[in-house]
Amino acid sequence: MAEILVVNAGSSSLKLALFDAGLKPVLNASVSEIGGASRLRAGGAARPCPAPDHEAALAAMLREFERRGHGLGRQGSGGLAAAGHRVVHGGRRLTAPCRIDAESLAQIEACVPLAPLHNPPSLAAIRALARIAPDLPQTASFDTAFHAGNPEEALRYALPEALDEAGIRRYGFHGLSYAGLVARLPELSGRPLPGRLLALHLGNGASLCAIRDGRSVATTMGYSPLGGLTMGTRAGEIDGNAVLRLARERGIDEAARLLNQESGLLGLGGHSDMEALRRAGTGQADFAIRHFRYWAVRHAGAMIAAMGGLDALAFTGGIGENDAETRGEIAAGLGWLGVRIDASANEAGAAALHPAGAGIPVWIVPADEERVIAGDTVALLGL
Repeated sequence: MAEILVVNAGSSSLKLALFDAGLKPVLNASVSEIGGASRLRAGGAARPCPAPDHEAALAAMLREFERRGHGLGRQGSGGLAAAGHRVVHGGRRLTAPCRIDAESLAQIEACVPLAPLHNPPSLAAIRALARIAPDLPQTASFDTAFHAGNPEEALRYALPEALDEAGIRRYGFHGLSYAGLVARLPELSGRPLPGRLLALHLGNGASLCAIRDGRSVATTMGYSPLGGLTMGTRAGEIDGNAVLRLARERGIDEAARLLNQESGLLGLGGHSDMEALRRAGTGQADFAIRHFRYWAVRHAGAMIAAMGGLDALAFTGGIGENDAETRGEIAAGLGWLGVRIDASANEAGAAALHPAGAGIPVWIVPADEERVIAGDTVALLGL
């Protein structure tokens, strides 16, 4: 059976996942600390792996796949049929998965100013794979695409038109996670997708999405993944004039580092990880946890208003899937809407968190972005 390679490139990491054409996972591998003390992991303990760049990391993982019987040499004979890439930013033009060719590659590159930390590693992986396997079809799936159909009022900042045309507008992120949630929830629930669904992707990066009839109508992130909720190291919601003051007093680079890497839970409580905050048990750590929950509930109200009500909630992401206390507190914060969860189901991390007969079902839906990308690749190429 044909196999699909899913590629997720970070600034200093590279992850590969192999699926069969039925979207069943086959094999995973990753290389961390590219350009430094690189380590390769493929189904076991990590081991040192010389990887000065993404191409070297990719080649090392493909050799590992070959060793396990899933090599490029089998391409076209029931083996590796295509590769699908996660690309964070597609801008205004790339609003659906696409096959990578010269034109789409140029459009991805044109979005680099919108995602300077994210799109360049994806481009590096795409080009590296093209050099290693020039005949292998490649596709791209975009984190921003799920939100491209938001109303223009939701996407447009109150800025002069020329700035909007220059790309300063809301895009939203975590779209592949939300697309997977929309596909997976009916499988978990055995029911049609709720008409008005609040999806909560809670992790080191966190956002909410108002999903009306399967489509995003509003989301908390905006021009970049910095906006919206309190996050692991990102500030989330902050007034533009406060940003200008930081830029004046500390310089643009220092302000960017502060807002993206030293704020959020880390800045408030000294740790970016929710479990570490709880173990710390300090007043600052407790405040950071309360801050995270407060802004999740507050932004949830805006998302619910954007879709005209609420029929169901779904949690996903590392915190959303694994942190019962946070789920419980957010549900309690929305209790005025009739949201209720069963304490024992919540503690057990059950798929269905609501008690029998609940008017607003609450679910946990495991994030599965790689499967979404593999599905996009299969659909695009007719595999």
